[in-house]
Amino acid sequence: MDINKRDTMSYLEWGREVISLEIEALTACMSRFDKSFATAAQCIINCKGKVIITGLGKSGHIGRKISATMSSLGTPSVFLHSGEALHGDMGIIQKADILIAISNSGKTGEVIKIAQKSKELGIKTIVFTGNNKSPLAGLADIIIDICVDKEADHLNLAPTSSSTVTLAVGDALAVAVARAKNISARDFAFVHAGGTLGKKSKQTK
Repeated sequence: MDINKRDTMSYLEWGREVISLEIEALTACMSRFDKSFATAAQCIINCKGKVIITGLGKSGHIGRKISATMSSLGTPSVFLHSGEALHGDMGIIQKADILIAISNSGKTGEVIKIAQKSKELGIKTIVFTGNNKSPLAGLADIIIDICVDKEADHLNLAPTSSSTVTLAVGDALAVAVARAKNISARDFAFVHAGGTLGKKSKQTK
């Protein structure tokens, strides 16, 4: 069938299927929450430096957003591109920091290398992975399970369910830490000096 002649119901069916699969993945992830999540949150709260988040590809895109959310909610965080890190940018990592390394497969070479170097510095490493027996998981102080049974695309290949779960877990961790720190609307307004969010936070103080 010509793609321009597809009926409306086909698009709606496909779209709903994607959202349904991602909801299933999120529900399964939530059911697996255990002490490791609480330990990761406490580790971040105790951090005297910043939270460094690294990943490559889609994991990198998601990691960048998680880092931005943490900073918005009172936890100093920076995103470290896994490829650039191995060519000098690892200088941003200090001994007081924490590393969150993201790789669904747990086999991404650049991310593994950063985790190895961080361990050499004695830095606590939190790993988000869908493979708890992977090389990256073996370097973790704390493992956050982000595995999914099925991606939401028709090929079961594109990071869809897995990236959604990773983002949601990152959001959950950022918010849990912010609540433990008693981050207020006033605190939020301080780091959102401009824009609609800044105005909204000032109104809720």
